[in-house]
Amino acid sequence: MNNKIKAAVAGAVLASASVANAGITWDAGEWTVDMNGNVNAFAVYADNKDSGGAIQGGLANSAGANDAEEASIQTGLLPSWLGFTATTRQNDIDTSVTISFQPGAGNTRALAGGNSSNAETENRQAFLTFGDKSWGSIKVGKDLGIFGSTAILNDMTLLGVGSNGAGTNSGSTTTTLGGIGTGYLYADWIGQIAYTTPNMNGLSLTVGITQPWNAIALSSNSNTSSGTTDQYGFQGQGSFSWTGDFAGKVWAGFFSQEVTGIDNGAGGTTDNRSNAMEVGVSTSIYNINLVGYAYSGEGVGTTALLVDAFDGAGNERDSDGGYVQATYVIPMGTKLGVSYGISKLDDNSADTDLGADSNLVKENTRLTVGAYHPLTKHLNLVAEYSRVESEAHANLGDLETDIMSVGAILFF
Repeated sequence: MNNKIKAAVAGAVLASASVANAGITWDAGEWTVDMNGNVNAFAVYADNKDSGGAIQGGLANSAGANDAEEASIQTGLLPSWLGFTATTRQNDIDTSVTISFQPGAGNTRALAGGNSSNAETENRQAFLTFGDKSWGSIKVGKDLGIFGSTAILNDMTLLGVGSNGAGTNSGSTTTTLGGIGTGYLYADWIGQIAYTTPNMNGLSLTVGITQPWNAIALSSNSNTSSGTTDQYGFQGQGSFSWTGDFAGKVWAGFFSQEVTGIDNGAGGTTDNRSNAMEVGVSTSIYNINLVGYAYSGEGVGTTALLVDAFDGAGNERDSDGGYVQATYVIPMGTKLGVSYGISKLDDNSADTDLGADSNLVKENTRLTVGAYHPLTKHLNLVAEYSRVESEAHANLGDLETDIMSVGAILFF
Protein backbone atom coordinates (compact mmCIF):
# COMPACT_ATOMS: atom_id res chain seq x y z
CA MET A 1 0.00 0.00 0.00
CA ASN A 2 1.25 3.49 -0.80
CA ASN A 3 1.86 5.89 2.08
CA LYS A 4 -1.63 7.15 2.70
CA ILE A 5 -3.60 7.95 5.79
CA LYS A 6 -3.03 4.78 7.73
CA ALA A 7 -5.75 5.33 10.29
CA ALA A 8 -8.34 6.11 7.61
CA VAL A 9 -7.40 3.48 5.03
CA ALA A 10 -6.38 0.64 7.34
CA GLY A 11 -9.21 1.39 9.71
CA ALA A 12 -11.68 1.35 6.86
CA VAL A 13 -10.41 -1.98 5.57
CA LEU A 14 -10.52 -3.57 9.02
CA ALA A 15 -13.71 -2.12 10.43
CA SER A 16 -15.89 -1.31 7.45
CA ALA A 17 -17.62 -3.55 4.98
CA SER A 18 -16.76 -1.49 1.92
CA VAL A 19 -14.40 1.46 1.47
CA ALA A 20 -12.36 2.58 -1.51
CA ASN A 21 -8.63 1.81 -1.40
CA ALA A 22 -7.53 5.17 -2.74
CA GLY A 23 -8.59 8.77 -2.67
CA ILE A 24 -8.63 11.31 -5.48
CA THR A 25 -5.46 10.96 -7.56
CA TRP A 26 -3.85 12.93 -10.34
CA ASP A 27 -0.48 13.15 -12.09
CA ALA A 28 1.74 16.21 -11.63
CA GLY A 29 4.88 15.87 -13.71
CA GLU A 30 6.94 13.05 -12.25
CA TRP A 31 4.67 12.80 -9.22
CA THR A 32 1.37 11.09 -8.49
CA VAL A 33 -0.69 12.99 -5.93
CA ASP A 34 -3.34 11.32 -3.77
CA MET A 35 -5.83 13.46 -1.83
CA ASN A 36 -7.76 11.35 0.64
CA GLY A 37 -9.49 11.42 3.98
CA ASN A 38 -12.85 11.25 5.72
CA VAL A 39 -15.55 13.32 7.40
CA ASN A 40 -17.50 11.92 10.33
CA ALA A 41 -19.76 13.15 13.12
CA PHE A 42 -21.89 11.48 15.76
CA ALA A 43 -24.77 12.32 18.05
CA VAL A 44 -23.44 11.12 21.41
CA TYR A 45 -25.44 10.74 24.61
CA ALA A 46 -23.70 9.77 27.86
CA ASP A 47 -25.44 8.77 31.09
CA ASN A 48 -23.08 8.93 34.10
CA LYS A 49 -23.80 6.99 37.28
CA ASP A 50 -22.52 6.28 40.78
CA SER A 51 -20.06 9.09 41.30
CA GLY A 52 -18.12 8.45 44.50
CA GLY A 53 -15.53 11.10 43.73
CA ALA A 54 -13.05 11.78 40.97
CA ILE A 55 -10.70 8.95 40.01
CA GLN A 56 -7.27 9.96 38.75
CA GLY A 57 -6.89 8.28 35.37
CA GLY A 58 -10.50 7.07 35.35
CA LEU A 59 -12.34 7.22 32.03
CA ALA A 60 -15.91 6.76 33.31
CA ASN A 61 -18.18 9.52 34.63
CA SER A 62 -16.21 12.48 33.37
CA ALA A 63 -19.12 14.73 34.38
CA GLY A 64 -18.19 14.12 38.03
CA ALA A 65 -21.74 13.98 39.40
CA ASN A 66 -24.35 11.32 40.07
CA ASP A 67 -26.73 10.68 37.19
CA ALA A 68 -25.27 13.53 35.12
CA GLU A 69 -26.24 13.38 31.48
CA GLU A 70 -24.35 14.81 28.51
CA ALA A 71 -25.38 15.27 24.89
CA SER A 72 -23.21 16.46 22.01
CA ILE A 73 -22.39 16.32 18.33
CA GLN A 74 -18.76 15.35 17.92
CA THR A 75 -16.12 13.52 15.94
CA GLY A 76 -15.57 9.84 16.76
CA LEU A 77 -12.31 8.00 17.45
CA LEU A 78 -11.10 8.59 13.90
CA PRO A 79 -10.80 12.34 13.32
CA SER A 80 -12.12 14.01 10.21
CA TRP A 81 -9.13 13.98 7.91
CA LEU A 82 -7.66 15.62 4.83
CA GLY A 83 -4.32 14.34 3.65
CA PHE A 84 -2.05 14.65 0.64
CA THR A 85 0.49 12.05 -0.42
CA ALA A 86 2.81 12.57 -3.38
CA THR A 87 4.82 9.60 -4.72
CA THR A 88 7.44 9.08 -7.39
CA ARG A 89 10.20 6.64 -8.35
CA GLN A 90 13.63 7.97 -9.21
CA ASN A 91 17.02 6.24 -9.39
CA ASP A 92 15.34 2.93 -8.51
CA ILE A 93 14.02 4.41 -5.24
CA ASP A 94 10.37 4.89 -4.35
CA THR A 95 9.90 8.19 -2.52
CA SER A 96 6.85 9.85 -1.02
CA VAL A 97 5.78 12.71 1.21
CA THR A 98 2.61 12.87 3.32
CA ILE A 99 1.04 15.87 5.08
CA SER A 100 -2.39 15.91 6.71
CA PHE A 101 -4.59 17.86 9.09
CA GLN A 102 -7.55 16.83 11.24
CA PRO A 103 -10.34 19.20 12.27
CA GLY A 104 -12.81 18.29 15.02
CA ALA A 105 -16.60 18.40 14.79
CA GLY A 106 -17.41 19.37 18.38
CA ASN A 107 -17.57 22.81 19.98
CA THR A 108 -19.00 24.42 23.11
CA ARG A 109 -20.64 27.73 23.99
CA ALA A 110 -17.64 29.45 25.51
CA LEU A 111 -18.76 33.09 25.49
CA ALA A 112 -22.09 34.71 26.32
CA GLY A 113 -24.10 35.42 23.21
CA GLY A 114 -22.09 33.20 20.89
CA ASN A 115 -21.28 29.58 20.11
CA SER A 116 -17.50 29.34 19.98
CA SER A 117 -16.06 27.05 17.30
CA ASN A 118 -13.33 25.90 19.65
CA ALA A 119 -12.89 22.27 18.61
CA GLU A 120 -9.19 21.62 18.14
CA THR A 121 -7.52 21.13 14.77
CA GLU A 122 -4.50 18.84 14.69
CA ASN A 123 -1.68 18.09 12.27
CA ARG A 124 -0.91 14.44 12.85
CA GLN A 125 1.25 13.62 9.82
CA ALA A 126 4.27 15.20 8.16
CA PHE A 127 6.71 12.57 6.97
CA LEU A 128 8.69 11.28 4.01
CA THR A 129 9.60 7.75 2.99
CA PHE A 130 12.11 6.24 0.62
CA GLY A 131 12.94 2.65 -0.26
CA ASP A 132 12.45 -0.27 -2.58
CA LYS A 133 10.62 -3.56 -2.30
CA SER A 134 13.97 -5.37 -2.49
CA TRP A 135 15.40 -3.87 0.73
CA GLY A 136 12.55 -2.15 2.56
CA SER A 137 11.75 1.48 3.37
CA ILE A 138 12.75 4.27 5.74
CA LYS A 139 10.33 6.76 7.25
CA VAL A 140 11.40 10.18 8.57
CA GLY A 141 8.96 12.56 10.27
CA LYS A 142 5.74 12.52 12.28
CA ASP A 143 3.31 9.64 11.93
CA LEU A 144 1.40 7.05 13.94
CA GLY A 145 3.66 5.41 16.53
CA ILE A 146 4.83 1.82 16.10
CA PHE A 147 3.95 0.32 19.49
CA GLY A 148 0.19 -0.04 19.83
CA SER A 149 -0.53 0.90 16.21
CA THR A 150 -1.93 -2.48 15.11
CA ALA A 151 -4.08 -2.65 18.22
CA ILE A 152 -5.88 0.59 17.38
CA LEU A 153 -6.15 -0.20 13.67
CA ASN A 154 -7.95 -3.48 14.54
CA ASP A 155 -10.33 -1.76 16.98
CA MET A 156 -13.86 -1.84 15.52
CA THR A 157 -14.67 1.47 17.26
CA LEU A 158 -12.20 3.20 14.91
CA LEU A 159 -15.25 3.94 12.76
CA GLY A 160 -17.32 4.89 15.78
CA VAL A 161 -17.06 6.41 19.26
CA GLY A 162 -16.30 3.78 21.90
CA SER A 163 -15.30 5.50 25.15
CA ASN A 164 -15.73 9.26 25.18
CA GLY A 165 -12.99 9.73 27.80
CA ALA A 166 -12.71 13.48 28.29
CA GLY A 167 -16.46 14.03 28.19
CA THR A 168 -18.86 14.37 25.32
CA ASN A 169 -19.62 18.05 25.76
CA SER A 170 -16.17 19.43 26.49
CA GLY A 171 -15.32 20.42 22.94
CA SER A 172 -11.67 20.46 24.03
CA THR A 173 -10.48 17.35 22.24
CA THR A 174 -10.58 16.42 18.58
CA THR A 175 -11.71 12.81 19.02
CA THR A 176 -13.21 10.31 21.43
CA LEU A 177 -11.12 7.47 22.87
CA GLY A 178 -12.61 4.36 21.27
CA GLY A 179 -10.73 1.55 23.02
CA ILE A 180 -7.77 3.69 24.10
CA GLY A 181 -7.21 3.21 27.82
CA THR A 182 -9.62 0.26 27.91
CA GLY A 183 -7.58 -2.45 26.22
CA TYR A 184 -4.54 -0.76 24.72
CA LEU A 185 -2.24 2.24 25.10
CA TYR A 186 -2.47 5.10 22.63
CA ALA A 187 0.12 4.78 19.86
CA ASP A 188 -0.05 8.56 19.38
CA TRP A 189 1.41 10.61 16.52
CA ILE A 190 5.11 10.98 17.09
CA GLY A 191 8.33 12.12 15.42
CA GLN A 192 10.34 9.09 14.31
CA ILE A 193 12.98 7.57 12.07
CA ALA A 194 11.92 4.01 11.32
CA TYR A 195 12.97 1.16 9.05
CA THR A 196 10.56 -1.47 7.70
CA THR A 197 11.81 -4.64 6.06
CA PRO A 198 10.42 -5.86 2.76
CA ASN A 199 7.57 -8.35 2.98
CA MET A 200 9.26 -11.74 3.42
CA ASN A 201 6.50 -14.24 2.60
CA GLY A 202 4.18 -12.58 5.08
CA LEU A 203 6.81 -11.59 7.65
CA SER A 204 7.53 -7.90 8.21
CA LEU A 205 9.56 -6.04 10.86
CA THR A 206 9.63 -2.35 11.81
CA VAL A 207 12.05 -0.70 14.25
CA GLY A 208 12.61 2.96 14.96
CA ILE A 209 13.84 5.72 17.21
CA THR A 210 11.18 8.16 18.37
CA GLN A 211 10.70 11.49 20.08
CA PRO A 212 10.93 10.78 23.84
CA TRP A 213 8.02 11.59 26.16
CA ASN A 214 8.01 13.24 29.59
CA ALA A 215 6.30 11.52 32.51
CA ILE A 216 2.84 12.99 33.15
CA ALA A 217 0.38 12.62 36.02
CA LEU A 218 -3.11 14.03 36.15
CA SER A 219 -3.41 15.16 39.79
CA SER A 220 -1.52 15.52 43.07
CA ASN A 221 -1.61 11.74 43.59
CA SER A 222 1.82 11.73 41.92
CA ASN A 223 4.06 14.01 39.90
CA THR A 224 2.09 16.47 37.81
CA SER A 225 4.72 16.67 35.09
CA SER A 226 8.32 15.66 35.48
CA GLY A 227 11.16 13.88 33.83
CA THR A 228 13.14 14.69 30.75
CA THR A 229 15.37 12.47 28.67
CA ASP A 230 18.66 12.61 26.86
CA GLN A 231 17.93 9.41 24.94
CA TYR A 232 15.49 8.60 22.16
CA GLY A 233 12.59 6.27 22.63
CA PHE A 234 12.78 2.89 20.93
CA GLN A 235 9.81 1.13 19.36
CA GLY A 236 9.41 -1.92 17.20
CA GLN A 237 6.90 -4.40 15.88
CA GLY A 238 7.04 -7.65 13.95
CA SER A 239 4.10 -9.28 12.21
CA PHE A 240 3.26 -12.34 10.15
CA SER A 241 0.24 -12.41 7.83
CA TRP A 242 -1.31 -15.22 5.84
CA THR A 243 -4.15 -15.50 3.34
CA GLY A 244 -6.70 -18.12 2.35
CA ASP A 245 -10.07 -19.24 3.68
CA PHE A 246 -8.64 -18.87 7.18
CA ALA A 247 -6.67 -15.62 6.89
CA GLY A 248 -5.02 -13.73 9.67
CA LYS A 249 -2.18 -11.82 11.24
CA VAL A 250 -0.13 -12.17 14.42
CA TRP A 251 2.10 -9.42 15.77
CA ALA A 252 4.35 -8.53 18.68
CA GLY A 253 5.90 -5.20 19.63
CA PHE A 254 7.92 -3.34 22.22
CA PHE A 255 8.46 0.14 23.66
CA SER A 256 11.45 1.32 25.70
CA GLN A 257 12.59 4.75 26.87
CA GLU A 258 14.79 6.14 29.61
CA VAL A 259 13.21 8.92 31.66
CA THR A 260 15.65 11.04 33.66
CA GLY A 261 15.16 13.74 36.26
CA ILE A 262 11.88 12.44 37.69
CA ASP A 263 10.79 14.32 40.81
CA ASN A 264 11.19 11.92 43.76
CA GLY A 265 9.00 13.97 46.08
CA ALA A 266 11.87 14.63 48.49
CA GLY A 267 13.52 17.59 46.82
CA GLY A 268 15.59 15.47 44.45
CA THR A 269 15.26 13.53 41.24
CA THR A 270 15.64 9.95 40.10
CA ASP A 271 16.14 8.17 36.79
CA ASN A 272 14.06 5.27 35.52
CA ARG A 273 13.18 3.36 32.38
CA SER A 274 9.80 2.64 30.80
CA ASN A 275 9.36 -0.74 29.08
CA ALA A 276 6.37 -2.47 27.50
CA MET A 277 5.59 -5.52 25.37
CA GLU A 278 2.53 -6.42 23.29
CA VAL A 279 1.12 -9.39 21.38
CA GLY A 280 -1.96 -9.71 19.21
CA VAL A 281 -3.79 -11.84 16.69
CA SER A 282 -6.53 -11.14 14.15
CA THR A 283 -8.15 -14.00 12.21
CA SER A 284 -10.95 -14.13 9.64
CA ILE A 285 -12.97 -17.05 8.35
CA TYR A 286 -15.99 -16.55 6.11
CA ASN A 287 -17.71 -13.41 7.49
CA ILE A 288 -16.31 -13.71 11.02
CA ASN A 289 -13.32 -11.78 12.37
CA LEU A 290 -11.79 -12.39 15.80
CA VAL A 291 -9.18 -10.20 17.52
CA GLY A 292 -7.23 -10.79 20.71
CA TYR A 293 -4.62 -8.40 22.13
CA ALA A 294 -2.60 -7.99 25.33
CA TYR A 295 0.10 -5.66 26.65
CA SER A 296 2.21 -5.42 29.79
CA GLY A 297 4.65 -2.78 30.96
CA GLU A 298 6.63 -1.11 33.72
CA GLY A 299 6.66 2.66 33.89
CA VAL A 300 4.39 3.10 30.85
CA GLY A 301 1.27 4.14 32.75
CA THR A 302 -2.25 3.86 31.40
CA THR A 303 -4.34 5.25 28.53
CA ALA A 304 -1.36 7.07 26.92
CA LEU A 305 2.36 6.41 27.17
CA LEU A 306 3.91 7.64 30.45
CA VAL A 307 0.63 8.97 31.89
CA ASP A 308 0.57 8.10 35.62
CA ALA A 309 3.59 5.88 34.94
CA PHE A 310 5.53 6.82 38.11
CA ASP A 311 4.59 7.34 41.74
CA GLY A 312 5.46 10.30 43.95
CA ALA A 313 8.88 8.81 44.71
CA GLY A 314 9.79 8.34 41.06
CA ASN A 315 9.25 4.56 41.03
CA GLU A 316 7.62 2.92 38.03
CA ARG A 317 4.10 1.52 38.27
CA ASP A 318 3.23 -1.77 36.57
CA SER A 319 0.37 -1.85 34.09
CA ASP A 320 -1.26 -4.37 31.76
CA GLY A 321 -4.41 -4.92 29.76
CA GLY A 322 -5.93 -6.17 26.55
CA TYR A 323 -9.10 -6.65 24.56
CA VAL A 324 -11.07 -9.32 22.74
CA GLN A 325 -13.36 -8.58 19.83
CA ALA A 326 -15.66 -10.44 17.46
CA THR A 327 -17.39 -9.10 14.36
CA TYR A 328 -19.72 -10.70 11.83
CA VAL A 329 -20.88 -9.35 8.46
CA ILE A 330 -24.51 -10.32 7.84
CA PRO A 331 -25.76 -10.96 4.26
CA MET A 332 -27.03 -7.39 3.83
CA GLY A 333 -23.47 -6.12 4.42
CA THR A 334 -23.86 -4.72 7.94
CA LYS A 335 -20.98 -5.52 10.27
CA LEU A 336 -22.10 -6.39 13.80
CA GLY A 337 -19.51 -6.44 16.55
CA VAL A 338 -18.85 -6.81 20.26
CA SER A 339 -15.65 -5.80 22.04
CA TYR A 340 -14.49 -6.01 25.66
CA GLY A 341 -11.32 -4.36 26.93
CA ILE A 342 -9.56 -3.70 30.24
CA SER A 343 -6.54 -1.62 31.28
CA LYS A 344 -5.04 -2.02 34.78
CA LEU A 345 -2.60 0.16 36.72
CA ASP A 346 -0.88 -1.06 39.90
CA ASP A 347 -0.11 1.19 42.85
CA ASN A 348 3.12 1.29 44.87
CA SER A 349 3.86 1.56 48.56
CA ALA A 350 5.43 4.96 47.86
CA ASP A 351 2.22 6.42 46.44
CA THR A 352 1.43 9.47 48.52
CA ASP A 353 -2.32 8.92 49.01
CA LEU A 354 -2.55 5.19 49.68
CA GLY A 355 -5.43 4.37 51.97
CA ALA A 356 -9.06 5.41 52.12
CA ASP A 357 -8.50 8.66 50.25
CA SER A 358 -6.40 7.28 47.37
CA ASN A 359 -8.03 8.12 44.04
CA LEU A 360 -5.53 6.47 41.68
CA VAL A 361 -7.29 4.37 39.05
CA LYS A 362 -7.02 0.60 39.44
CA GLU A 363 -8.70 -0.37 36.19
CA ASN A 364 -10.80 0.96 33.33
CA THR A 365 -13.07 -1.45 31.47
CA ARG A 366 -15.26 -1.08 28.40
CA LEU A 367 -17.92 -3.20 26.71
CA THR A 368 -19.02 -2.05 23.24
CA VAL A 369 -21.61 -3.43 20.85
CA GLY A 370 -21.87 -1.81 17.44
CA ALA A 371 -23.36 -1.93 13.95
CA TYR A 372 -21.51 -0.54 10.91
CA HIS A 373 -23.52 -0.42 7.69
CA PRO A 374 -22.05 0.50 4.26
CA LEU A 375 -24.81 2.63 2.75
CA THR A 376 -22.60 3.20 -0.32
CA LYS A 377 -19.07 2.25 -1.33
CA HIS A 378 -17.75 5.23 0.61
CA LEU A 379 -20.44 6.07 3.20
CA ASN A 380 -21.00 4.11 6.41
CA LEU A 381 -23.74 4.52 9.01
CA VAL A 382 -22.71 3.65 12.57
CA ALA A 383 -24.54 2.91 15.83
CA GLU A 384 -22.82 1.94 19.08
CA TYR A 385 -23.48 1.35 22.75
CA SER A 386 -20.64 1.30 25.28
CA ARG A 387 -20.54 0.70 29.04
CA VAL A 388 -17.37 2.18 30.59
CA GLU A 389 -16.44 1.51 34.24
CA SER A 390 -13.59 2.88 36.36
CA GLU A 391 -12.38 1.55 39.71
CA ALA A 392 -9.91 3.20 42.11
CA HIS A 393 -7.46 1.44 44.42
CA ALA A 394 -9.36 2.91 47.37
CA ASN A 395 -13.00 2.08 47.99
CA LEU A 396 -14.52 5.07 46.18
CA GLY A 397 -17.16 3.04 44.42
CA ASP A 398 -17.13 2.17 40.74
CA LEU A 399 -17.86 4.97 38.29
CA GLU A 400 -20.00 4.06 35.28
CA THR A 401 -20.96 5.69 32.01
CA ASP A 402 -23.38 4.41 29.39
CA ILE A 403 -22.63 5.91 25.97
CA MET A 404 -25.01 5.74 23.00
CA SER A 405 -24.00 7.12 19.62
CA VAL A 406 -25.29 7.25 16.05
CA GLY A 407 -23.66 8.92 13.09
CA ALA A 408 -22.00 8.59 9.73
CA ILE A 409 -18.48 8.47 8.30
CA LEU A 410 -17.58 9.03 4.66
CA PHE A 411 -14.21 8.11 3.15
CA PHE A 412 -12.78 9.37 -0.13
